[in-house]
Amino acid sequence: MSKPHRNTIFLEDAEILAHQPFAGEQFVLRLLAPHCAAKALPGSFAHITCDPQLPMRRPISIMRTSAKEGWIELLYKRVGKGTGLLAQRRPGEKISLMGPIGKPFQPAPDRSKPLLIGGGVGMPPMLFLADALRLDKGKQPFVILGSEAPFPFRPTPSQIMIPGLPDGVIAGMPLLDDWGIGNRLASLEGFPGCFQGYVTELAQQWLNALDRETHAQVEIFACGPHPMLQAVAELAAGHDIPCQVSLEAFMACGVGGCAGCVVEVQTPDGPAMKRVCVDGPVFDSRSVFNRGF
Repeated sequence: MSKPHRNTIFLEDAEILAHQPFAGEQFVLRLLAPHCAAKALPGSFAHITCDPQLPMRRPISIMRTSAKEGWIELLYKRVGKGTGLLAQRRPGEKISLMGPIGKPFQPAPDRSKPLLIGGGVGMPPMLFLADALRLDKGKQPFVILGSEAPFPFRPTPSQIMIPGLPDGVIAGMPLLDDWGIGNRLASLEGFPGCFQGYVTELAQQWLNALDRETHAQVEIFACGPHPMLQAVAELAAGHDIPCQVSLEAFMACGVGGCAGCVVEVQTPDGPAMKRVCVDGPVFDSRSVFNRGF
């Protein structure tokens, strides 16, 4: 049988259009990659060669795309040799890129209140998803972003009111405000205007303030560190809300051949080993953390 990810992944030499550094060793990389940009969906990632001297590729989530202009944007943090070499690359240079890869988020057509939760370098898929959801007039997303490093943008007081949040929690992402999407920031680092706590604690307060009818319209999407995703899965289970999570994993081939990124998930037919790269990275949270349906 034909594999669903066959003939959907492109290999291209992507030109660096811009490479912007931010505090906390974070970088936003814009690449001219028209094939990837035309096919990428929220939750997709790119598998890139950081430097010619380092053949092993690195998987990085796609944050934004422009199919019309042919570019994609990636947010990454410099943490090791690969991303250290990537941080030295300059506009005009070419990077070998495979993408888009992975199963995307799949919003339910009958739920109008998506809650998007992104932590650290798990923020990019949430921005990509928010960008897609804003085109659907029937959706009213709320985005919570968390970071213990400085945010890779300048937080500003949000002009979009969100009922049920603590007084003083006003910091937001300007881009999301420009899109008309409600959003708030959370951190344990005491950043001004941010919720002083975990993203799940802020989400809990927001959910608790909803009336029954609105609560029934919520579904959750999340990407971030494993402990955060587990906490989000528990939050969703406690509220009986459907939840999709995007997992992070070490990858070698990135296209399903090596099975080096497998994770055990629960399926209707029982436990199964799934590859994060092509069977994911998006999974139903119950299958990974709550172990049941």
